[in-house]
Amino acid sequence: MLTLQCGRTISIDEKVRDKDYGDILLERWSDEDRREPGWIQKPLACEFIAYAVVPTCKCWLLPTLSLQRAWRLFGREWNKKYLTCRAANEYRGRKWMTVSVAVPHAILFGALTDAMLVTWGNENEKPQPHNNSEAELPLFSRL
Repeated sequence: MLTLQCGRTISIDEKVRDKDYGDILLERWSDEDRREPGWIQKPLACEFIAYAVVPTCKCWLLPTLSLQRAWRLFGREWNKKYLTCRAANEYRGRKWMTVSVAVPHAILFGALTDAMLVTWGNENEKPQPHNNSEAELPLFSRL
C-alpha cells in the first residue's frame, strides 16, 4: 500500500525476479493440477503490479487492469509462442506446480498500449498486436 501526500492510497502487489531474462512472467496457473488461476487471470485487489528485476535495478509499475486486458486479448497467442515456465512449490506438506508464460518486454509493453485503446463500431474487430521491434520503440526506452 502506498499513501500519497494528498492522502490517497494505491494498492500494489510485488513480483520479484532474481535474474534478468528480458521478459515478464505472467502467472497463468497458481496450481496447475487444481486449475486455480494465476494472478494474471483472476480478479486482484491491487491497482498496480510492481515487477522488479533485482540485478538490473529496474522495477516496472504495471497497471493491473490493462495488464489483465492485454492477457485476455493476447494470452492464447502468448501461450503458444513463448516459453512456459513451471515452478514446483511446497508449503506445509502440500505440493503444487505454478505455471507462467515468459512474455518479452517489448511484446508485453506493446500489448499494454493496445489494451488501453477502446474502440467502437466494429464489434468483431480484435486489436492487432504491435510490431514490437527495437527500432520502433521510443528512444527513452532504449537508454
